[in-house]
Amino acid sequence: MNIHRLGNDVTVLNDQFEIPALGHLPINAFVLHAEQPVVVDTGVGTPDRDFLSTLSSVIDPADVKWIYLTHPDRDHTGGLYDLLEAAPEARVITTFLGVGILSCENPLPMDRVYLLNPGQRIDVGDRSLAAFRPPLFDSPATTGFFDTRTGVCFSSDCFGAVMESPDHAAVSDLAHMPQAELKGRQQLWATVDSPWVHNVDPKRFAGALSELLRSDPTLVLSSHLPPTRSVTTLLDNLVDVPLADPFVGPDQAALEAMLAEFEPISA
Repeated sequence: MNIHRLGNDVTVLNDQFEIPALGHLPINAFVLHAEQPVVVDTGVGTPDRDFLSTLSSVIDPADVKWIYLTHPDRDHTGGLYDLLEAAPEARVITTFLGVGILSCENPLPMDRVYLLNPGQRIDVGDRSLAAFRPPLFDSPATTGFFDTRTGVCFSSDCFGAVMESPDHAAVSDLAHMPQAELKGRQQLWATVDSPWVHNVDPKRFAGALSELLRSDPTLVLSSHLPPTRSVTTLLDNLVDVPLADPFVGPDQAALEAMLAEFEPISA
């Protein structure tokens, strides 16, 4: 994993996955260095990843007071239970649906849960976290939040993009990568991750984006995009995504053709 410190308040824990035929997807977790430290999502849980070890290079897990789970997909929960064990005072901020989804496999200890709905806030000592529903999401349990002290927006999956190369997926600032292809890559991710967007009235969707812009975030931190201050660019790239071509993944014939490439050649 790559570690990027953004000023005094945020550290990015950047990982990535290659998606065949699409590109490289950043997978970010974050540490918000508040008076009561907050870990935002907990990375991927595959055997070759050790989220807790990476986190320990940034903060002593025992000092973590809050784990903000933007939603319970597996690329956000990989280190959750290890962190709960290593951070005995930490509580998990999620929603009623988030608790329910996690309970299907590994229930959370309910005395360590804090339910926070869009429109509500939680005090973490020197600032509040103001929860909201991002304009794009792939889980009904999703919330993002604004850090009321810094104006940083944590947007969960919204504004993500599958990047062309692993180097692009790992940059510390979106400005460090070519911008010409960004709109197409953002729109591709939106159609992959939020296919319902094609059923949305374009004007209402544009209104949701405008509402976020009026919040005037100083920085946008997406789970699946390098950090960026170019908020207007992000929104402009997505405003017409309801009219974009729907994503259609490989079918069985494509899978069989791919597998055939790995079959041994007969003598």
